[in-house]
Amino acid sequence: MGTIRTTPGGFPRGRPALLCPVAYGRCVDEPPICSAKGCRAVAVWSLRWNNPKLHSPDRRKTWLACDAHRDGLGRFLDARGFLREVARIG
Repeated sequence: MGTIRTTPGGFPRGRPALLCPVAYGRCVDEPPICSAKGCRAVAVWSLRWNNPKLHSPDRRKTWLACDAHRDGLGRFLDARGFLREVARIG
């Protein structure tokens, strides 16, 4: 088992200091961004999913989507049996 070493700032490598409250992996004062590859549009949908081979039935992972990518991301998850619920953000 390895040793966790801290960087000069005191945080383990790969874990930056949180400078603001976080929701969906982003600062809450920033708009949520679509999870689709390369998309920088503001997300308005939350696609909640889990992989039953890896996650307990009550666990949910979240992808965010803009209007343009909601259907495509949803189809991708649904084809694999992962999609559990879709909800509008806000």
